[in-house]
Amino acid sequence: MRVLMLDECHLLWGDLNGYVWGRTDEAIGVSVVNERQKQTYYGAVDYLSGEVLIKAFDAGNSENTVNYLRYLQHQSPNQRLLVLWDGASYHRSEVVRQFLAQLNEEKPEQEWQIHCVCFAPHCPQQNPIEDIWLATKTWVRRFCGLAQSFTRLKWLFEWFVQNTTFD
Repeated sequence: MRVLMLDECHLLWGDLNGYVWGRTDEAIGVSVVNERQKQTYYGAVDYLSGEVLIKAFDAGNSENTVNYLRYLQHQSPNQRLLVLWDGASYHRSEVVRQFLAQLNEEKPEQEWQIHCVCFAPHCPQQNPIEDIWLATKTWVRRFCGLAQSFTRLKWLFEWFVQNTTFD
């Protein structure tokens, strides 16, 4: 059995920050065109080997969660998977439940291909992938001057995850 701790991470490019001076008793409207770009990564760390498996998606949602679980299966041939995650709404969605029910059919629990368990609510310190996301984002912030485009920033992010030993 392969034990994987899973979570999603989001990279943003082009966020706007600002302020405006004005009277406190009047609302001030400022029209802003939000052209930010976003990349969602699903990631899992293998509890025993420390291997990190990441895959880029357009968003964190039920469909992409199922696609990532399929990806993990493909990366773990002939192994049953125990997935520990934070219980985001799309982790608990009907789409994900149907996928798991179909995959595991009517087998007894000890024979399920993928078994999912939620960490305690609002407790990211239980999930080591959160530390990997933090370390990676910190490193990317230090070297973001090298990334003159969002494509390069994503490359730096992926390169760091794939070429770093996290312990």
